[in-house]
Amino acid sequence: MMGRPHALVTGGAGFVGSHLVDSLLADGYQVTSLDNFGSGRATNLEHVDSERFRSLDHDVSEPFPDLGPVDSVYHFASRASPADFETHAVEIARTNSLGTANALECAREHDATVILASTSEVYGEPEVHPQPESYNGNVTVRGPRAPYDESKRFSEALAVAYEQQYGVDTRTVRIFNTYGPRMSPTDGRVIPNFVSQALRGDDLTVYGDGSQTRSFCYVSDLVAGIRAFADAPTDAAGEVLNVGSPDEVTISALAELVLEVIETDSSVRYEPLPQDDPTIRRPDLSRIEQLLEWTPTVDLETGLERTVEAFRDELDGDD
Repeated sequence: MMGRPHALVTGGAGFVGSHLVDSLLADGYQVTSLDNFGSGRATNLEHVDSERFRSLDHDVSEPFPDLGPVDSVYHFASRASPADFETHAVEIARTNSLGTANALECAREHDATVILASTSEVYGEPEVHPQPESYNGNVTVRGPRAPYDESKRFSEALAVAYEQQYGVDTRTVRIFNTYGPRMSPTDGRVIPNFVSQALRGDDLTVYGDGSQTRSFCYVSDLVAGIRAFADAPTDAAGEVLNVGSPDEVTISALAELVLEVIETDSSVRYEPLPQDDPTIRRPDLSRIEQLLEWTPTVDLETGLERTVEAFRDELDGDD
């Protein structure tokens, strides 16, 4: 392992984190995952068979263990499901504040690059559409989503402070709705909900009238964008980039597509829209296209087919 670059992935057992682990290992990195398996799942890493990988059970809100030299820190630890925003609000806030501070201190100590996972939620209920990185957002600071939204906004501010005060190379990705294999069927976000319900033969739950929009990016495209950003020249230091799909779809249309892909007799039922649930969401990708020449390649139907296959295998295995 000597001489190989060492990447630290916080939240490495999570949905996106585990795919990052795969990508980094495929490129020859030594990889360490820090995850307390609160929302990350050991099954997301059980396929990894490499002497260049180690998984440490650790809460990132606590000081990091001695990891040896580190070249890059991918800070992706955090619960992100709206289902957790009430029940795990304090944990989420700690992960995105204390955890981010620990990740940045690790990078400062080792002169490493930090790739910080932020979120489209920093835009809140946007008054600008699509959302460019220059938009400061419209967030409800005391609502049910605030522990996640505001702690992510704070993590960005802390990253800027470390860049300005200590010269740490920080690169922030604002991740828009992402989906794919290794999401938990009980995750609580819309695609896992729809797919799990349809596979069980249950009706799909649409909140509100279904006219709200999202832009769904398949996980392999997201990881490709993140890795391109991390590997970009040093003039990318300090940048913040939206990463996601430009293809906007209503929740009702998504439900119909899931029903087509799975070919089920399930139908759609409507429930009240949760408080502060955004009504529109689509990234302005002009900055990442200009800087990295990156665009997603997997269309929604293809991505859903792959996701359904993975969910079907997992749900069948639970029987």
